[in-house]
Amino acid sequence: MKAAEPVELIVVERDPVGVAVVTINRPKALNSLTRPMIVSLAAAIRRLDADPAVGVVVITGRGRAFCSGVDLTAAEEVFKGDVKDMVADPVIQMERCRKPIIGAINGYAVTAGFEIALACDILIAGKDAKFVDTHTRFGIFPSWGLSQKLPRIIGINRAREVSLSGMAITAEMAEKWGLVNHVVDNGEVLKKAKEVAQAILRNNRDMVLRYKSVINDGSKLDLGHALALEKERAHSYYNGMTKEQFADMQKFISLRSSKPSSKL
Repeated sequence: MKAAEPVELIVVERDPVGVAVVTINRPKALNSLTRPMIVSLAAAIRRLDADPAVGVVVITGRGRAFCSGVDLTAAEEVFKGDVKDMVADPVIQMERCRKPIIGAINGYAVTAGFEIALACDILIAGKDAKFVDTHTRFGIFPSWGLSQKLPRIIGINRAREVSLSGMAITAEMAEKWGLVNHVVDNGEVLKKAKEVAQAILRNNRDMVLRYKSVINDGSKLDLGHALALEKERAHSYYNGMTKEQFADMQKFISLRSSKPSSKL
């Protein structure tokens, strides 16, 4: 009897236009993460960031969940001594990724899965999606940013309730609170994520990277310093442009203005 082929638990698919889809592929375990999966996910993000053919990354999960968190049967292997391992940390690699990352959230995003979702730049959720923080339930200390990012997005009082009680944020609540960008039918999540990705890819790719960077870096500062950061980077960008680049910019703008507008 032929041995079964090993299942790839982190699947990366690239399309010709520049969208790479990363799928967490352990559906029978609701895409819970083992240590090797965590390392593989971090490595996949690093490779895609370095790949000039990739313009946008989409992260999703196969089956009924986006990611149900860390596989608690492997909790010691995941947590003990690995909190500061930045190379193997998928959330840190996502935060360092220059390319826009879109989360296609189908079903549950629980604890570590919630933190991976929060590391995305844009979130698309199915109507049945739920975001749950179970750190307090299982006695796990957050280390991928949930305790700090969630209050900044939905407000500190809501975040306290979510994290201290373990209540689920439904897709409807997530959209109302500004946690997700779009809520769509469950079967349309990946399609919508790709539509947003393609809209991004129609723009100047260099400026997309620069714009993501200034938004994300500025969000860590107070408004005054964030505005100064934008001004500094703008001056650096324009001072570095040649006359030919300004001419190319004008040509590009004139060509774009003659084309029909995007659906988005």
